[in-house]
Amino acid sequence: MDTAELPAARPVAPARRAAALRRAARELGLVAALFLTYKAARVAGADRGSTAVGNGEWIWRVERLFHLPNEAAFQRPVLSHELLVHLANGYYAYVHFPATVICLIWLYVRHPVRYLWTRRMLAGLTAAALALHFLVPLAPPRLTALTGMVDTGSRYGPAVYGPPDTDALSNQYAAMPSLHVGWALAVAVALITVTGGRLRWLWLAHPLATLLVVVTTGNHYWLDGIVAAVLLAVVCLVLRRPRTGDQGTHPPTQRPGGWPRQRVRAPRAQPGHPPRRADAGDVVRTP
Repeated sequence: MDTAELPAARPVAPARRAAALRRAARELGLVAALFLTYKAARVAGADRGSTAVGNGEWIWRVERLFHLPNEAAFQRPVLSHELLVHLANGYYAYVHFPATVICLIWLYVRHPVRYLWTRRMLAGLTAAALALHFLVPLAPPRLTALTGMVDTGSRYGPAVYGPPDTDALSNQYAAMPSLHVGWALAVAVALITVTGGRLRWLWLAHPLATLLVVVTTGNHYWLDGIVAAVLLAVVCLVLRRPRTGDQGTHPPTQRPGGWPRQRVRAPRAQPGHPPRRADAGDVVRTP
């Protein structure tokens, strides 16, 4: 057997792991920067309370004009079941961001092409939402007296926000659009694209539950969720579609362990001898 038929040399595993960790840290930093930019921009536009309340009253009247369900009538039967209120408040407080992060991590590990597409989708949706937050400050139903809705977070807990006049960590007048609904819908779209079978449509339960929760807790109007869905659809149309056939993190020329694939080649026939069948020991490096 000549040198061309020697087994391929394996790359150094620590170097590969270090490179993978650097890529993961970079992606984590990008996602964290996106979230911090979103929070900082929301806080920067948090001083237009009177305008936001006026816009909230206008949204309320527009919804009645289009015969959308009354948010207060939807909330009222839930208030008679304290457990349901606690569950809604907990879902609003603890599911939104962790669910998005878990989805991104899973996509990064298993479907990197879809991960990049999802990250860009979230970034585009968040940028468009921040522009609307500046252009249309909007008080949520719980801060708009005309709606008659209860602030379930402050009354029953757990509470996400403090009094709007003293809350320096968030802009409570940025209800339009609802990024809770937008991000939940983006997560569902991403997971549907990488899941097979009819059951993949069950991922839509997450944005549907989020929409019901944000309305029940008095944090958003129906229109906030509708506008978020429309913005997400526009972002998806603008983004280049990811290539099909993304099955995992490794290109087809590599094994799951990261080593280059090797092909079995029949040994060269010697003059005067019949060719011999290849066996497991006859391997060459892939060019």
